[in-house]
Amino acid sequence: MDLTTSAPRRVRLLGAQLDMVTPSDVLRFADECAKAHRKGIVANHNAHSLALVRREPAMRDFYAMADIIEFDSTPLIAWGKAMGLPVSRRHRCTYLDWREEFWSLAQVKGWRVFHLGGAPGVAEAAAARIRARWSVALGAHHGYFDMSEGSPEAREVLDTINAFAPDILFVGLGMPLQERWIAQNFHRLERGVVFSVGGAFDYEAGVQATPPRWTGRLGLEWLFRLASQPRRLFARYCLEPWTLAPLALDDIRRAVRQRRRGGAWASGAAIARSGQAG
Repeated sequence: MDLTTSAPRRVRLLGAQLDMVTPSDVLRFADECAKAHRKGIVANHNAHSLALVRREPAMRDFYAMADIIEFDSTPLIAWGKAMGLPVSRRHRCTYLDWREEFWSLAQVKGWRVFHLGGAPGVAEAAAARIRARWSVALGAHHGYFDMSEGSPEAREVLDTINAFAPDILFVGLGMPLQERWIAQNFHRLERGVVFSVGGAFDYEAGVQATPPRWTGRLGLEWLFRLASQPRRLFARYCLEPWTLAPLALDDIRRAVRQRRRGGAWASGAAIARSGQAG
């Protein structure tokens, strides 16, 4: 990470590494990269990604490449607080929380933004809605194409993105597909800060109901999504988190050891700005 102010600490939680950044930190990083025509990767972690990274090698590659790894989960922040980390609600970074600030800044800065993902027509519909509110250069391509290595269609999509020359590239293909695509293709991108954003443009297009922002503040956004799509999300929200139990026990043991020594748990978790990820 390359921030003009002192770099936020990278900490270890539930077997992964995360950055204690605010949305303003993330947008400042994007602005610095855009000014310098420098590439970058902004990743995020929630319970689903923490489970996936244990069984998906491409996910591990992606997080190892990331410049910033955001807290994208209020329950994850609550767990960090319980373990003694000085993390709070202001460290929650998710598209729906910072989108207004992002598009306002994109308009002021003249950023070129490209979105990859969604069903055919969805990204275009989302882009039209965004352009109706903000004066921004915004390109889009759906996520239903042959992504296999070396396929003509995959090369064509990369050529389209590079020809657009985005300052910001949103990749919304869902986990773990979006992380796999970024890890495999980042070196082929000529410019841009890449964000993994999941179904962000599905919300913008109105094809998915947007969770009320109070649900995010209370850590109940997952419950809104589960009620909206119970069959698809039941295993993710009700079963998958239990696979993190061994990692939670590791956190508790580490916290107890630190407290017995009279030190803060987080002091052993700070990691140099090396871009490493677990």
